[in-house]
Amino acid sequence: MRVDAFDYALPPELIAQAPTEDREQARLLVVPPGSSALQHRSVADLAEHVAPGTLVVVNDTKVIPARILGTKEGTGGKAEVFLVKRLPDREGEAGVLERWSALARASKALRPGTRITKDALVVEFEGKRDDGLFEVRLSTRDGAPVEAARRAAGQVPLPPYIRRDVQAADAERYQTVYARAEGAVAAPTAGLHLTSALLERLRSRGCVIETCTLHVGLGTFQPVTVDDLDDHPMHAEYFEISAALVAAVASARERRAPVLAVGTTVVRALESAKDPARPGHVRACAEETRILIQPGYAFAVVDRLLTNFHLPKSTLLALVAAFTPRILDVYAEAVRERYRFFSYGDAMLLDREAP
Repeated sequence: MRVDAFDYALPPELIAQAPTEDREQARLLVVPPGSSALQHRSVADLAEHVAPGTLVVVNDTKVIPARILGTKEGTGGKAEVFLVKRLPDREGEAGVLERWSALARASKALRPGTRITKDALVVEFEGKRDDGLFEVRLSTRDGAPVEAARRAAGQVPLPPYIRRDVQAADAERYQTVYARAEGAVAAPTAGLHLTSALLERLRSRGCVIETCTLHVGLGTFQPVTVDDLDDHPMHAEYFEISAALVAAVASARERRAPVLAVGTTVVRALESAKDPARPGHVRACAEETRILIQPGYAFAVVDRLLTNFHLPKSTLLALVAAFTPRILDVYAEAVRERYRFFSYGDAMLLDREAP
């Protein structure tokens, strides 16, 4: 499908630069199926729009402090390292060294042997990988545990469209309240709106809350540079579906309850894990997905979706367009009503419609 089918005009001042004061204060655009009128509510009202018995699936990935602003050893020049993915330890390195793939930039070329320091942390460059990223080795100058030094030296990696310095509050607000499995370099942003109190209100209505894990990677910001989405090299993301979630989906099907995905990352995980032998069910797995969902896709698992507003001409907007065919009209309404867009922005609640 042509990428320009997922374009829309967005005034730059609608790109949220900070979260709302309280997570539940974000606005919620409720999009009923068909041509029913849109409803302008707040996230605090979410439980009122979720049927009792609904299975609510959240992504419990945790964002790592991936951005390290340091200096080049020997010259003092400024350098930035962005950790992307933890690599396997080599024999004898566990706890003392860590290996990562990373992005990096400095005033001069970064060659093998170059060392970047930030407080007690030392980042040594070992060369380029086949995927174009650097391979780096993390250690400490004083022999202290490298994991603690990495956490202390790193910053929350805010998306590039948030054009301000990282603030102390971002360490908490750019993380879901249920984040557990460390490994993401970007937040599953629909979940940023949920509070422990809101989750409890959903439970009090008879909803079941269950988790999956999908580690959001840099590919979530990868621009689409082709004219036809079918030609786009879709990024890979690691995900896990537990036996408990398999059972929860089976139970929801048995009682004919809907499955509500909190965010497109949950959609990607659930649809990647669909069980071909049992329509509507999922299988337990731990693997990578490159699933590309666009209009015409037949959803097997997800019935409802809570999601933020996505970038024009993006694979995530294509996914949402597959879920709700009138999505560009919905976005036009959101622009007219001055909703806040992207990671720290407002949210929508969508019902799946037939392609």
